[in-house]
Amino acid sequence: MTVTKNRETGEDLTGRRGKVDKLSGSYRLKRRGASAVEFAMVAPVFFLLVFGMIEYGRMVMVQQVITNASREGARRAILDGASATDVTQVVNNYLQSGSISGATIAINPADPSAAVNGAPISVTVRVGFDQVSWLPSPMFLGEANLTATTVMRRESAN
Repeated sequence: MTVTKNRETGEDLTGRRGKVDKLSGSYRLKRRGASAVEFAMVAPVFFLLVFGMIEYGRMVMVQQVITNASREGARRAILDGASATDVTQVVNNYLQSGSISGATIAINPADPSAAVNGAPISVTVRVGFDQVSWLPSPMFLGEANLTATTVMRRESAN
């Protein structure tokens, strides 16, 4: 055991250390509930951040899926012989693979095969975020509508 001495007085400090340990030990006993109180203060902010990250992450994921779905629909719509039913089916198949339901699909012009060569055809996909959220009731984006539009020029052999 090492002996600690005061440099100025030469006094043995081993006994004092025992007193300090005794004092700090009693202080720790008085702070038993402090961590519970600190957690109670920090937990709501922590959970708010976690649920916010989940919600915004899902929003970005759904936006990417509906963007790709509108692109696939437009790619089908610009081909010869494409009908609105074909385009809607392609978009719905893509959305179903991304586990998204309840989307509305708008095609302009309504009959893509009637468009002339080089005319723009647009496919728009809309879905309410409350229909695709992973949380029971979205906190931040509940009223948001996610929309994706793709415009391509008609390709025709005519």
